[in-house]
Amino acid sequence: MESPYTDLGRPPLSAERLATALVRPGGLWTELRVVAATGSTNTDVAAAAGAGVREGLVLVAERQDAGKGRLGRVWTSPARAGLHVSVLLRPGRADDAGHPPVPAARYGWLPLLAGVALAGTVRRLAVVEAALKWPNDLLVGPVGERPAGKCAGILAEAVPDPDGSGPAVVLGIGLNVSLRADELPRADATSLALAGATLTDRDPLLRGLLRDLASWYERFRAAAGDPVGSGLLARYREECATLGQQVRVELPDDTTLTGTASDVDADGRLVVTPAGGTPVTLAAGDVTHVRPAT
Repeated sequence: MESPYTDLGRPPLSAERLATALVRPGGLWTELRVVAATGSTNTDVAAAAGAGVREGLVLVAERQDAGKGRLGRVWTSPARAGLHVSVLLRPGRADDAGHPPVPAARYGWLPLLAGVALAGTVRRLAVVEAALKWPNDLLVGPVGERPAGKCAGILAEAVPDPDGSGPAVVLGIGLNVSLRADELPRADATSLALAGATLTDRDPLLRGLLRDLASWYERFRAAAGDPVGSGLLARYREECATLGQQVRVELPDDTTLTGTASDVDADGRLVVTPAGGTPVTLAAGDVTHVRPAT
């Protein structure tokens, strides 16, 4: 159902204004497209990647009808109520700045990098509390409160590179901006507006996000994907609300692990220590925060 909001409350984005601000010679972003609606921005950018489009494409949809989430989940959002953006990165190629290709083993850091950029942008511009839930969720809350509501998700997908180098990576970010309580996709979700954000204008939020994402990606490329040398590991640990929590993790093999989330390692994996047990390192899993560790 279409939102009753008018353009006055949820104005459309201008591709021309955004491109003027963000697409510059020597910069990461090379092309910026805004579409009224699509099924999935990640699917569209993955198709562009397979066709050989250069690194730096940004696709934003005002409405997404079949957005992709982790574990095959699909979600929708009212028109112009959030940011639905996917970007094309080619870390497997040397870039114009002279950075060498990033080893494929480091690609798993890219969705975590996007989370760090997103948390910083939201905290600075919207003035809400923000933290990351491993591996791909942004939690927010009113200033002075523990961030607990899911406000954004991140999905990274690898696409074979036509030139035979390491795969391209499509990074998709979905951020709830002005959704009302009755428009939220799930009970544990929230939006910037519901968290008391001082800014819900999607234009400056998108500009800030893309600038922060480009800055972190530059550091990542300059360090050849080293999360320690780039400062990414240290920052992610600071931003990650999962660390120190009692968690329940549903694993890909349909088993469940419970324990304390004790670390995120140099490969971006979550380390969970069961009560009285040996630490277990996880590359994937659906995490639920049970209660803070004591």
